[in-house]
This record gives sequence, structure tokens and C-alpha cells, in this order.
Amino acid sequence: MPSRDISRLTLYGDSISGNCMKVKWTADRLGLVYDWVETDVVRGDTRTEDFLAINPVGQVPLARWPDGRILPQSNAIMLYLAESEGSDLIPSDPFKKAQMNSWLFWEQYSHETAIAVRRFQKHYLKKSDDEIDPALLPKGRRALGVMELQLTYTDWMVGDTLTCADIALLAYTRLAHEGGFDLGEFPSVERWVSRAESELGIPHAMPREGAAL
Repeated sequence: MPSRDISRLTLYGDSISGNCMKVKWTADRLGLVYDWVETDVVRGDTRTEDFLAINPVGQVPLARWPDGRILPQSNAIMLYLAESEGSDLIPSDPFKKAQMNSWLFWEQYSHETAIAVRRFQKHYLKKSDDEIDPALLPKGRRALGVMELQLTYTDWMVGDTLTCADIALLAYTRLAHEGGFDLGEFPSVERWVSRAESELGIPHAMPREGAAL
């Protein structure tokens, strides 16, 4: 990856990664002007000398500002962008903000670790089900069940509008079928996926005829 002069916000990310796309969707939602640098993880772009000089951890997404500041970690980038813009993606009520943060922690600990991992192994590494950790499928289904319970009673994960919690959880939930999960078993989640995709103006990952918004 060649060095580049940075004159505005730059986002480094891999378009196959939900963690990277949640940052891009947030920036787009906020109307930010930025440069997107496609960074292929499978090809090893995050392990090049140039990239490691920017982020020694060797991970995307990564945000870089004109003054040289860098910020890794998808949810940290989302929160910083939304808060610095004074966006309604972060609830103004302190308790609802804490609820949003609670979902963000849960997404990284209990959701992404099953659904995203199984999706990557099955869809991109082309592993058979027998080669994949058998614990990932029930763990992912439990995570989807938790979301189903919440979304049976609310349109969004927190409050009555889209927040960073929805964007974070949407990233891999909308692609869960690529990991062998059937969203048809979770109708409230399925409706929420379509609702959130429409709200963000992104293509439907798995259109279903007659699905209600």
C-alpha cells in the first residue's frame, strides 16, 4: 500500500468486513467527506510495512485525520464521529446512551465473535460445517434470539430512532445467512434488518418478498 498525503479524513477498511462497513455507514449517515482506502485483509494489506507504520496493530478499520491522529476499533470510531458531529445516533438521555453502549459491548463480545467468525470461515475460507467450531452456530443463534426478544417490542435497539447500536449490530446480522444462520427463524430481527438498511440507504443483503418494514 503506497504512502499518501492526507488532506482530509481517511478511512481504511475492507469492504467484506462488517466492522469496516459500520464505520463507513456512520460517516455516510453524518454526511462526512472522507477518502476510503480499500484494504484487503485476506491479501495481507494490513501486514505491509506502510500500513503497520500507521497502525502497528495491523487491523482495520482505521480512521486517520489530517493532523495525524489515528483511531482504530470500529465502535470507537463510530462513537467519535457521531459525538463530534452532535448526531442523534447517540441518545441525549444519559441512560439511553448507556443502553446503547451496553449493546455495543455485547455486539463485540457475544455477537460478532460467533456470527462474524462463522461467516468468515464458511463464506470466505470455504470451510465445511465439519471443519468449523460446532459451538459457533448455537452461540450465534442465542445472540440472534436476544435481539429477537428486544425487537419484538421495539423498532430499534434503543429508544425510537436509529442509533450506533443498530448500525453496529446490523453489520453482521444482515449477512448472517452467509454464516449458515437462518434469519427466517427470527422475524423481528429480519424486519429490523430491512428497516435499518432502508434507513441507511444501503442495499438489502437478503431481500425477502413481501417483508414488512
